[in-house]
Amino acid sequence: MQSFSQQLINQQFINNQWVPSAGTRLLDVMNPYREVRIAQVTAGDAADVDTAVKAAKQAQPAWQALGGSARAKYLDGFADALVAHRDSIITLSATNNGKPLAEAGIDLDDAIACYRYYAGQARALDARQGELVSVEMAGVEARTYHDPVGVVGLIAPWNFPLVTSAWKLAPALAAGCTAVLKPSEVTPLPERVLAEIALEIGLPAGVLNLLNGDGEGIGAPLSHHPDVDKISFTGSNRVGEAVMQAASARTASVSLELGGKSPILVMEDADPGQAADWVMAGIYFNAGQICSATSRLLVHEDVAEALYSALAERMDALTLGDPLAEGTDLGPLTSAKQRDAVQRYLDLAEQEGLTAVRDGKHCTLPEKGYFLAPTLYRDVPVESRLWQEEIFGPVLCGHSVGSEAEAVQLANDSVFGLAATVISGDPERAKRIGRQLKAGSIWYNSEQLVLPETGWGGFKRSGIGRELGPWGLSAYLEVKHVIGPAD
Repeated sequence: MQSFSQQLINQQFINNQWVPSAGTRLLDVMNPYREVRIAQVTAGDAADVDTAVKAAKQAQPAWQALGGSARAKYLDGFADALVAHRDSIITLSATNNGKPLAEAGIDLDDAIACYRYYAGQARALDARQGELVSVEMAGVEARTYHDPVGVVGLIAPWNFPLVTSAWKLAPALAAGCTAVLKPSEVTPLPERVLAEIALEIGLPAGVLNLLNGDGEGIGAPLSHHPDVDKISFTGSNRVGEAVMQAASARTASVSLELGGKSPILVMEDADPGQAADWVMAGIYFNAGQICSATSRLLVHEDVAEALYSALAERMDALTLGDPLAEGTDLGPLTSAKQRDAVQRYLDLAEQEGLTAVRDGKHCTLPEKGYFLAPTLYRDVPVESRLWQEEIFGPVLCGHSVGSEAEAVQLANDSVFGLAATVISGDPERAKRIGRQLKAGSIWYNSEQLVLPETGWGGFKRSGIGRELGPWGLSAYLEVKHVIGPAD
């Protein structure tokens, strides 16, 4: 697999070729640990979008006609290639994103599993075509078919590049759609690998087109394009709302995975040590840059002191440093912009006089890199902006509760509803509490397990639609019924 080469700096991947971009600006791609530029990519524009969409539109009928089983072979090909190039892709991801090698490996494994899963879904789709519908009217036959939406625009975020692009691209291709994929301009290098894999496995031209650029240059014209039948976007609420508005002008379908402010409930019958491990995993993985980060800790007052003590001990043991070094627990935040955004919340915490269990000043940060130390505040008022707003960094806010009912009420008291975790010594109780929470994914007595077989998406302002599972495939399909006289 090629390394990022100078001659491809100002090129886009369209119709299985690297072609000159219509854009004239270049965007710096940074190593967030060393704070140095490692590449530049073009800032594409609307002309690039138009060329890519035309290629995708031309390729779509033949791709659909292949059938699910034939498309599945290409999806398995993506998985096989990711396995074959595993070490180099993990290193590239850690270098561009800043996440430790172990976390980058988890991301890659999740992406591989996603392509494998949707290869199976593509094969199963063939068997579902033409299924008879049970109807009461005598002499009438009705059959169900599942057609691809068409050309789809896929806009991926920077925090989990390979994973989130797989969640979009794999079901879209399985359904028979063709795609224009926009990686984040912050982390474009891991997803550039997908274009190289497309050539490696012989994916038909025009099925996958990859455009580098920012939201203004690529994201907006892709969302507005009249020949784009669906947009799938993961990112901020502000941009998601703009995407939805653009698509609404032509009644195009949208899938939106937006913000989160997820709760983690620790009940009085929980083991504080075990609970602390799950709390840590829910907030400090990927330096807290997770849409599902369980950043609101609702802990029963009977175990609060023991839990905060266990959390402080674990936070003190974390190693911050080089993402490429073995033993690193936390890397830097992915960009200087994101580090500064999180720092503003830490400054606000000081202004509000919040009580810190660990305020980020308890450890020495590496000399370079966009680092922030993990932070924990306790007894945070529910009116605080730190309690209400998505911070997207290694910041945990705790609040004590006196009852299960209070914990559930405060957990649901949010404009977001992406995920939640419940920790209890009684698994049946944990599941019962989970059923009362208004969120798309509920974990109990575990870390955040994201499986290709289970749906992903949220309630309320956390988005529209579901990714993963059969629901992820359905998002790229239209249902058609053919009705007439029975044979």
